Amino acid sequence: MGDGQGTPAARTDPDSVGGPASRLRGVPSLAEGTRRSHPSPPRRPGLLSTAGELLITAGVLLILFVCWQLWWTGVQAAAVQNTAAEQFVRQIGPSLQAVPENPSEGYGPAEVSEAPGPGETFGIIYIPRFGPGYSRPLTEGTGTEVLDTLGLGHYPSSAMPGALGNFALAGHRQTHGAVLDALHTLVPGDRIYVQTKDGFYTYIFRNQQIVLPERADVLLPVPTEPGFTPEESLLTMTSCNPRFGAQERIIAYSVLESWRPLSAGAPKAIAAQVAALHGEG
Repeated sequence: MGDGQGTPAARTDPDSVGGPASRLRGVPSLAEGTRRSHPSPPRRPGLLSTAGELLITAGVLLILFVCWQLWWTGVQAAAVQNTAAEQFVRQIGPSLQAVPENPSEGYGPAEVSEAPGPGETFGIIYIPRFGPGYSRPLTEGTGTEVLDTLGLGHYPSSAMPGALGNFALAGHRQTHGAVLDALHTLVPGDRIYVQTKDGFYTYIFRNQQIVLPERADVLLPVPTEPGFTPEESLLTMTSCNPRFGAQERIIAYSVLESWRPLSAGAPKAIAAQVAALHGEG
């Protein structure tokens, strides 16, 4: 018989895992000692597991690279382009109010600026079809130092705005500001405005053409017609095609419609944009 407090055999030690030998605190059981004397070898990652981790890492890096190409380069280019445009308008002085589109007296033959030096910003282009606030600086040269930052570059071998022949520009379709991303949306009759220190040149879009990259004849004074003497003042814009590739080139042709000096004010369609660039909007 017990003393009323229960027999030792009826009590359970919280540390116990088995028989009597393990009932003393801190003394491992036989089973536990066996497990400790034969530890399991560490598991090694399998080939498939390692390959999966590498693929995930590569995927993350690829996504970051695409974001940098499509977004961050655009942010950087936009900042440089805005600065170039502001510097240009400061150089040419304050803007003037718009005047009627059909003045009673003409302005005579279009003035043609001298060719600028490499990397020099010499004008601004406005394309309402690309958006109500679209304007980009025009810079001499078509190397990466121009196209990757300043946006639209002028082919040095081509004419200047207003001159007979072919005033040719190049720009990225994607990345680095994507200045010509919407080139395919132009509709015949759309107006494109070019501003230089001499005045405003209004071009009317005529047609597009898709060619292979080696077709440099689109830059001739009469595009695709070697040896012909130009009788029109053209604007040609070139970019990669398709939008996210470079297997082809998309070419947009426009013809000069009219010209007005800076003293006559900006054409009505872009007067608000011009004023805003001059800080007057």
